[in-house]
Amino acid sequence: MLKTIRTNSDNSDFRELVKLLDKELAIVDGEDHSFYSQFNKIDKIRYVVLAYENEKPLGCGAIKEYDANSMEIKRMYITPESRKKGIASIILSELEMWASELSYEKCILETGKRQLEAIGLYKKNGYTLIPNYGQYAGVENSLCFEKELK
Repeated sequence: MLKTIRTNSDNSDFRELVKLLDKELAIVDGEDHSFYSQFNKIDKIRYVVLAYENEKPLGCGAIKEYDANSMEIKRMYITPESRKKGIASIILSELEMWASELSYEKCILETGKRQLEAIGLYKKNGYTLIPNYGQYAGVENSLCFEKELK
């Protein structure tokens, strides 16, 4: 049975999943990887959701404050053998609920144009395309999305 937990970036399962994520992104992003990796440091992330089945970590996601009204979705990852089972949507929903509990009005995020599964996930979960924000403004391979929270 799938269960989620709320934790922070000190969690060793989160750190291991992020290592797998970074390995995968190094391939997908190619020469752009070093540019993106500077924005994906995980130390001091206070809001992390992990998904487990039979004590085995299957995926993760995190949120961090972007501004007074917005949380930014970061470090979404599902192990390859656990994909296409709805786990990413469960993690995303838990992150959105947590952001709402913390009185944020919306979630924003950036993903790469080459990350087709991620783009599909966000669109399926009600995220809409917005102009690239912050450090992603003018970055051709980035797509940014937002979702208003209830």
